[in-house]
Amino acid sequence: MDRVACVDLAPFLADGASPEALAVCAEVARSLRETGIVLLRDPRVSTAASSVFLDMLEDYVAQDDALKLADERPGLHYQVGTTREGVEVPLQRSAGCVARTAAMPVQHRPSNVTGPDPKWRYFWRVEERPDDATFEDLNAAPVVPAGFPAWSNTMDRWGGLLLEAVTTCAEMAALGLGLPRDAISSLMRQGPHLLAPTASDLLKHSRVGQPLAGWHSDLNLLTIHGRSRYPGLYVWLRDGSKVAVAVSTGCLLVQAGQQLEHLTAGHIQAGMHEVVVTETALAAAGQAALDGRPPWRISSTLFAHVASSATLAPLSKFATCTEASGYPPTTAGEQVMAMLTQLQLKCP
Repeated sequence: MDRVACVDLAPFLADGASPEALAVCAEVARSLRETGIVLLRDPRVSTAASSVFLDMLEDYVAQDDALKLADERPGLHYQVGTTREGVEVPLQRSAGCVARTAAMPVQHRPSNVTGPDPKWRYFWRVEERPDDATFEDLNAAPVVPAGFPAWSNTMDRWGGLLLEAVTTCAEMAALGLGLPRDAISSLMRQGPHLLAPTASDLLKHSRVGQPLAGWHSDLNLLTIHGRSRYPGLYVWLRDGSKVAVAVSTGCLLVQAGQQLEHLTAGHIQAGMHEVVVTETALAAAGQAALDGRPPWRISSTLFAHVASSATLAPLSKFATCTEASGYPPTTAGEQVMAMLTQLQLKCP
């Protein structure tokens, strides 16, 4: 993980044009380019807000399935509310990915998956909905579960902090790439940003090495993770190396998504990753059960998106590079809908 930058946002937040700030911007862009990820330390992000969020989500997923399924919206392609386990099919199952993983050295191959992911997910929209209704299904109003009076405030609080941090990261990446500060972040305005915790029952899924989220890259612009209470996340660097990720207390992990790859014509590539069951996670789950807490692994994830009606096309200097022809213009909404079809989430 030596090539993965851990960047303190304080210099940029103090003066985004200072030499020190521009140096850390260059480091953000380099880390995303070489590894697909960057670690951030944002003084605005509260670890207390993270704990409140994780406590609430643990209580939510520990409910009877019937209660959670009341929050499911398959007619909206599962883009708000809950998604039950066994629905989303990881990209690893596609023919192209099968061939790609077969060519990898054994020690860097992802865990083998044989079907849909055994994970629950909850999508909660963060920030205002768009002015137009071109992609209404991708910009639906959030679903509020029954029995959780603090739900909206807790989700908005933690989701807002993550969105603020990842928007700053987008500004820093743009400057580090030699683009205007708002070249990327301006496309995020009124995007379908989703606080998207995933949840896996580690008593039910307790085989070491079992994939909880199969090998994939994210379809959105940038994905930001707060610190989970359980390990299990692995990422692939640009050179093909598989590495375990540990997010230190007070830090955030940002991964490049497919929309950022499109905007940079592949200069930055969408980062591949997976989540698997580990011995350490099972030990932590056992202790949680003894302590009277749900033994579920919860991810603290937010998907930041380009606005659905905005055009995805290589930006500025990337529009003239040789690779740009492989990234034809499309709306972000069309790109998302195409990916939801591949993931078997799109409603007919």
